[in-house]
Amino acid sequence: ARPPAPVAPAPRPSPVPPGPPFRELPVTDVSLLIRDPYAVYAKRVLGLRPLPPLRPQPDAALRGQTLHAIVEALLNSRPTPDTPPEALRATFLSLTAEVLETDVPWPAARAFWSARIAAIADRIVADELARLAEGKPMVVEKRGRVALSGMDFTLTAKPDRIDLLTEGRVVVYDYKSGTPPTDAMIRHFDKQLMLEAAMARRGGFDALGPVDVAGLRYIQLGGEGRTHDREHSDQIEGETWDGFVRLIEAYLTGNAGFTAMRAPQRTSYAGDYDHLARFGEWALTDQARPQKVGDHG
Repeated sequence: ARPPAPVAPAPRPSPVPPGPPFRELPVTDVSLLIRDPYAVYAKRVLGLRPLPPLRPQPDAALRGQTLHAIVEALLNSRPTPDTPPEALRATFLSLTAEVLETDVPWPAARAFWSARIAAIADRIVADELARLAEGKPMVVEKRGRVALSGMDFTLTAKPDRIDLLTEGRVVVYDYKSGTPPTDAMIRHFDKQLMLEAAMARRGGFDALGPVDVAGLRYIQLGGEGRTHDREHSDQIEGETWDGFVRLIEAYLTGNAGFTAMRAPQRTSYAGDYDHLARFGEWALTDQARPQKVGDHG
């Protein structure tokens, strides 16, 4: 008997589904749409989601969620600029213990994350009192939305925090359990905060209405607990928004394929849908050829 013919390796996928492939996208998926469009296709067009692990672990995702819950609880305690630092620190550590006890059923992880928060508590408290002296948190984990003119598409966002300054402009904040992105990364890939600023300018958040933007800041919930300012100007924000609109238009009109791993940050990148894209049968150096899928009529 003849041996079976060898199976040709799969090409690097770049599907073009019937348009529009989606009518709404959260701002947190924009970086993914730039770096790994195929993951957005699998997630938002095919509606596929990874199964939860059979044995949950205190992984990076849970750490990020837990740290966010702690600082959100701190804001919900309604501190004021004249709150004594020692009192706010005690509240911060007490809330930390409560959240960890509720959300983290691993004693070793609780101890480690509690020590991490205690190490940065003085810095977080001092910076928080300075922030409260500048303005007031008006948007904390509240969803906003902006429709793109002339398109059947809406950008949504759930910012960690937007403060309204006493002078009338806003500062957009993001809490980071890891290292915040650099200015260069924000310009090219990690556009979340810049797009949230553009949404605020366009009245995307009910608690604010249309407002001017004073700046972007990352609050690092690790390391030294520093607050990192990032470059912002009306021009950069406008260019980011215009580029985003062009990007979305290309996908809505079928002029761009959802290429797998288009621009991964590292060659060691591993996505949730790599097996579906049959990564390994093709390499990052392989050319992607957009191909229509589904019923285009």
